[in-house]
Amino acid sequence: MVRLLQIDASARPGRSGTDPHGSHTRRLTARFADRWRQHRPDDEIICRDVGLAPPAPVDADWVRAAFTRPEARDDAMQARLAESDRLTAELLAADIVVFGAPMYNFGLPAALKAWIDNIVRVGVTFGFDRARGDTPYWPMLPAGKRAVVLTARGDLGYEPGGIQAHNELVVPGLAAPLRYIGMGAVDVVAVEGDEFGDDRLATSIAAAEAGIDTLVARLQTQAVIGRTS
Repeated sequence: MVRLLQIDASARPGRSGTDPHGSHTRRLTARFADRWRQHRPDDEIICRDVGLAPPAPVDADWVRAAFTRPEARDDAMQARLAESDRLTAELLAADIVVFGAPMYNFGLPAALKAWIDNIVRVGVTFGFDRARGDTPYWPMLPAGKRAVVLTARGDLGYEPGGIQAHNELVVPGLAAPLRYIGMGAVDVVAVEGDEFGDDRLATSIAAAEAGIDTLVARLQTQAVIGRTS
């Protein structure tokens, strides 16, 4: 069985094409999940909506608790890390993490950044040892996990080589911390042109949905091969 973790980060509760002013990324994550279930109905899909239920941001109490040895944490420290423990456990259990990550002011929504800060955990998702000299950090996620980033952008030209590529901070904002903890495989599908709302947006949505269908088929083939090789 393959386990998918679907993380929606849009502040909009609905889906474009279905709900007024709905989210493009929620539309894309729903399509990904629907296409996955069509061919692998027994796989588990866990949904985490950080857009509507954001994790608590990291604060001084969180840092103090996270950098205290587990056996030395008091009840208050355990309570402060309880949400982070749940989020990290979901990540560790997942084979594929599907992010619905809209671009807000060129970067990640604050709620998604809070999720990242909660799951980058010393001794849990990355290791640290000063005795290692100039490379004191190492990733701790089990090998083979991969990420899918389904994003939406208001303007055009954010693709690699595009006129706005230098302003695209969503994918690197996710890829860098995920790579740091051991998830280096990242696939990206994007919708562009929301601010125009014309044929360019419609064409982009159609291309993104077709891209999702192709991506799901490829990942499912790789999942089958990976479990029979």
